[in-house]
Amino acid sequence: MTFTDWLVDIALVLIVFRQLREGRLGPKSYLIPLGIVAFFASQYLDGIPTEGNDLWLVGVTAGVGAALGVAGGVFTRIRVLNGDLMIKAGAVSAVLWVLGMGSRLAFQLWVDHGGAATVGRFSVDHRITGEQAWVTALLLMAVAEVVARLATIYVRGQRVARATRLGAPSEPLAVRVR
Repeated sequence: MTFTDWLVDIALVLIVFRQLREGRLGPKSYLIPLGIVAFFASQYLDGIPTEGNDLWLVGVTAGVGAALGVAGGVFTRIRVLNGDLMIKAGAVSAVLWVLGMGSRLAFQLWVDHGGAATVGRFSVDHRITGEQAWVTALLLMAVAEVVARLATIYVRGQRVARATRLGAPSEPLAVRVR
């Protein structure tokens, strides 16, 4: 792994820790994680491999990322305070985020330190054409997790804001985990 790989992976993990403290939901809440995955994608995504079972690998990992993102977004508290939407990642949201981001980091470390032969055998056995398929799959998993989480938070935030404008209490729309 390069120094840039480490920085991007650590930055993505730290994003959710920043949200463990309640803060205003605004453009920065969306732009920072999107900027990170956009940078990562621009550095590593050379297209989507379509031979063998590459699309299955990419689809499954992206689906797992999207599921983790939606679940993380659902377990993020959103409320209105003094006219501002406020966001706070709960413990479940943080665990899901670290699970998704951390599993990719762990996989990269494992491959770099002795797991490459095992991944190679698995790839041959399952008709995955090579390293680029894995890079694409793991990258699109991260992108799907970030986009799905942010989309879920956006939709939930709009519902909370609308309910507040209509005079309804917004708390039933927020998921609380104790």
